[in-house]
Amino acid sequence: MQHDPITYHPMSLADHPEAYALWQATPGVGVSLADERAGVERYLARNPNMSFVARLGGRIIGTLMAGHDGRRGYMFHLAVAPEFRNRGIARELVNRSLAALKADGIERTHILVYSNNASGRDFWAHLGWQRIDFMDLFSINLISPGKQWNRQ
Repeated sequence: MQHDPITYHPMSLADHPEAYALWQATPGVGVSLADERAGVERYLARNPNMSFVARLGGRIIGTLMAGHDGRRGYMFHLAVAPEFRNRGIARELVNRSLAALKADGIERTHILVYSNNASGRDFWAHLGWQRIDFMDLFSINLISPGKQWNRQ
């Protein structure tokens, strides 16, 4: 397995159980009801070939979900298993998703990073992404109004 190449492919619904487990195990990645199978199925159908997984020896070692609303791109759940970090996997996942978004005519993309996720903030800044400090994010739970946001 050590000499197997890392492969990348668009995320499919078949990848969900392994990807979900990686998200749950990765500090700084928030998991919600939207990340369960049905939500990911809707997201992938709406944004085909924009989210990617990295595999080594058949195992998912990295993920990134990406999509757009027709104007702006959004990225979620960049996760790389700890033992495979600092090998360019995250950068490759980002580049693949950005290329897919750009090919679909998207000119600007956003990533939401928890404010207490120092390594995540450092990663994105290292890639040249700019922190937007002149906006606040507001959210409402449409399924259970009044339910508070789960923080990482």
